[in-house]
Order: sequence, then structure tokens, then C-alpha cells
Amino acid sequence: MAVERKELLKHLDNLLQSHRIRDYCPNGLQVAGAEHISSIVTGVTASQALIDAAIERGADTILVHHGYFWKGEDERITGIKRERLKSLLANDINLIAYHLPLDMHPIYGNNAQLADVLGLQVDGPLDESDLSVPGNIGRLPRPMSGKEFRAWLGECLKREPLHIGEENDTIETIAWCTGGAQGYLQKAVNAGVDAFLTGEINEPAVHLARETGTHFFSAGHHATERYGAKALGEYLADEFPVDVEFIDIDNPV
Repeated sequence: MAVERKELLKHLDNLLQSHRIRDYCPNGLQVAGAEHISSIVTGVTASQALIDAAIERGADTILVHHGYFWKGEDERITGIKRERLKSLLANDINLIAYHLPLDMHPIYGNNAQLADVLGLQVDGPLDESDLSVPGNIGRLPRPMSGKEFRAWLGECLKREPLHIGEENDTIETIAWCTGGAQGYLQKAVNAGVDAFLTGEINEPAVHLARETGTHFFSAGHHATERYGAKALGEYLADEFPVDVEFIDIDNPV
């Protein structure tokens, strides 16, 4: 049992509306392998460890959120890029990647899936004036103190988050954007929510959070983006005659 690669890609491109989204990398097929797909490994990032796991399982396709060929990177095929591509090509493995389209999908996207994991209510987009910005605003499952929500994040994501803000403040409304979205903190401030959740944090964000009184939770780039590729793979397993396995190559960042 298998599906033709072109059929799978057409379905994914249509589902994720990748042609509508400007991105920092090519979305869809990044490295061509087998034309008939029967076994897919999904994961967050196309690291060498994920490729090795796919080879070990005899998979013919890898589907990830973080693929290759980012704008501004060294274009030469050297170092780890050479080794990764060598492994894919030698084993006839397709590499399929969706970056922003997978962040933004209302069902299988990273932000939608993170909301499901944390029990967050989605009220709307992070920036109503610019729908190309990923992320959402909404509400916690119930009002929680900063300390309680930090503990809830740690329990749900299996990772201790960083919290900037007063532990005893009550949090009801929240904005979130998975991954490295610390630059969107001002959008959360503009939206007037109590807190902002993302994967990473930088030095300016600490001061902005403190000076505006907006709670900032940094829960890990990888930890907040585990769920999109997994959910998309499960969907594909229901739609097509393929075996799909999510492999979590842990990353502390």
C-alpha cells in the first residue's frame, strides 16, 4: 500500500495553503526520494538524528516543520548539510517540510495544537490587521496565578518554562505564538492581554515584559512545536494507505 508522491504533495499544499504564505524557506518537497510513499517519519527538525531514525525504520519519507535551505544561509553543500543530504539521497528518502504553513493551520498547526494541549480558548488571531502573522489570542482554561500557569506549562509540555512577571498576579487572557516569536511580544502588549507565551526569549523582551506588566512565558522552541508535525502525520495516516510514526528528537532549546 502506498501513495504517489505528487498526489501526497498536492494534497498537503492544498491543505496547508502554502502558496498563500511568504516564508523563509521552500515549503513542500525539499529533497526528492522515492516516487511511491508508504512509510513516513514525522518530526520537528530534519536533524541527522531524525534521518538516522528514519533510515533505521526503512521509511521513504520524512515530514518536518524545520527543513533546509533557509534564506541567508550558506548555500554551499558542506559540513552537516552535506552529511544530511548524503544520507537522504543514498537512502532514496523524501524530505518534505512546512514551516509557517504548519504554524498557521487552524487545525493541525503548531499554534492550534498547542492550544489543545494547554486547554487554551482561541478567540482570534494575534494580529487582526496582519493575518500573515502566526499566533492567537485567547483565554486560559481558568484564571490562574503566574505561578500556577508556569506549573501548568511545565506539566503539559514536560519542560520547566521561564516566567517573567509577578507570581501572584492573576492571568486570564493570553497571546501565544510557538517557536522563536519573542519579537511578537509587542503585538501581545497592543492586544491588551495578561500574558504572552512563546518558545524563546531575548534580552529586550525581558524589559518590555517588566515595563508593560505583561507576563512572558518562554517554554522552549522545540517543546512548543512538537505537536503540529505529529498531528499532520496522524491526519495523513487516516487519509492515505501509509504508515506514519512521530519521532521526538528532544531539544532543550
